[in-house]
Amino acid sequence: MRRRDILLAVIVLVAIWQAAAMLVDMSILPAPLTVFIVFFKELQTGLLMHFAVSLWRVTAGMALSVLVAAPAGLVIGGSKRLNRLFSPIIYLLYPIPKVVFVPVVILFLGIGDTAKIVIMFLILFFQIIVLVRDQASGIAPQLIQSLQSLGAGRRALFRFIYLPASLPAILTALRQSIGTAVAVLYITELSATKYGLGYYIYYKGSTLLDYPAMYAGVIAMSLLGLGMYFTVDWLEWKWCKWKFVG
Repeated sequence: MRRRDILLAVIVLVAIWQAAAMLVDMSILPAPLTVFIVFFKELQTGLLMHFAVSLWRVTAGMALSVLVAAPAGLVIGGSKRLNRLFSPIIYLLYPIPKVVFVPVVILFLGIGDTAKIVIMFLILFFQIIVLVRDQASGIAPQLIQSLQSLGAGRRALFRFIYLPASLPAILTALRQSIGTAVAVLYITELSATKYGLGYYIYYKGSTLLDYPAMYAGVIAMSLLGLGMYFTVDWLEWKWCKWKFVG
């Protein structure tokens, strides 16, 4: 997507926001300019720290999920026996909304960063393992046989066939899960913590009734999600150049 298109979309959204603020004319919906001014002021008084804490939590959860789910998906998808063994388990667990495990995880792991990271991990793990498994199991047998005819072993097959073929699926799973992961991050930061954008938004809006600062927190969390989304797009362009040829 071109930068000009993104900039145009931002301008349209800000214009809609401004029109809505003028129409409502209440303190609960301040004008964009007011919020932007508060946003830059809050960056110097704590908002940046809350942003960094939330970024650490969601990034750690994403990294852990990729490191565990991607190899697992490759191994399961590359073996008919393992696929037959694990597919029923994945089939049963995948549709369950992982948000319901939030109280369970907190009961076992407490209210610290570990619980929040594990929740991110649970959400992303199943998205990645399903897409990678399906991608790996759908590779044309001719590709595998051609490499085997050259004497390639199991490790070479994973390196030169399964991993390159499944890399777009890994990035697609991450892209699809970013919104959900950030939303759940917000939920986990609403209580039992004093750091993170979720806490910041709730505290400013519900406790202090500082609505411009609350919206500044919403902008920060939006930038967090957008930044991760753009990062995945950049990684796809960097690692999957063949998708952009032609």
